[in-house]
Amino acid sequence: MTAPLVSRHRDAAGTARHDERGHRRAANRAIGVSAIGLAVTGGLELAMAIVTGSVALLGDALHNLADVSTSAVVFIGFRVSRRPPSARYTYGYERAEDLAGLGVALVILSSAVFAGYESYRKLVGGGTPSHLGFGIAAAALGIIGNQLVARYKATIGRRIQSATLQAEAKHSWLDALSSLGALVGLVLVATGQRWGDPIAGFAVTLFILHVGYEVTAQIVHRLMDGVDDADITAARDAVLTVPEIEDATVRGRWMGRSLLVDVEARVAATMTMDVAATIGAQVENAVLQAVPSVRQVRFIPRTRAPQPATVLTPTA
Repeated sequence: MTAPLVSRHRDAAGTARHDERGHRRAANRAIGVSAIGLAVTGGLELAMAIVTGSVALLGDALHNLADVSTSAVVFIGFRVSRRPPSARYTYGYERAEDLAGLGVALVILSSAVFAGYESYRKLVGGGTPSHLGFGIAAAALGIIGNQLVARYKATIGRRIQSATLQAEAKHSWLDALSSLGALVGLVLVATGQRWGDPIAGFAVTLFILHVGYEVTAQIVHRLMDGVDDADITAARDAVLTVPEIEDATVRGRWMGRSLLVDVEARVAATMTMDVAATIGAQVENAVLQAVPSVRQVRFIPRTRAPQPATVLTPTA
């Protein structure tokens, strides 16, 4: 007695229905707009880094331009995830989005290595940035541009439940902090502190490493089928409100942006298939209402083993 796997739907009374095509369209638009914004911001910062000779501004500019390549990686991940299930990949290709997220993490960590190396080279080799006004203006532009891109991608990523897009948003948020570090370094140089620029470069490196760690942990959590405890608890509590359900075990796993939930419920041994199907529909609806991030629910009824009859032996 197993109910079929069903896609999540929302009725007219229960808000909007899941729109996979609309979500993909929104994700692609977010990636495209962000890539253009970062290309413009990074290009201007790179030009000013060459003019000023600031190593912190150079690292920030190259990090922004590297984000354009990560946008391409994310775009490819979204394209691959559209493929329908096949005989070899029976659950489909949605996890390609999470694999793209690992590509984002790799670029972040590579940027940290590069920024750290350039900062060390500048600290040891010496040299003072020039045209500080232009450099400070470019760093301020980097802060504003990255903040706008980060908020846009984070909003879209939360709405469509994309871990990769949210990872990209954190990456852009990091770039705003690295731009701030470059700005502080240039201000210190303007006050006569020559070491301000390379030290700011090291600060940028630490920010990059921190966010790179967080992004990697988030993506690995998804790939390892990690699910929030609160979601599983809420789903189980919702299942136990359904009549005829005596006990239940709830498991979940992420497939890209889809949270799949299996409900293994204990029911009476005398339950018919028709009744089980009705109970399964009630379980599905209860879980979807309790946990908005769930896309699919599979109901698996299990009957109790019959208890042996008790024989009463008359006493003498």
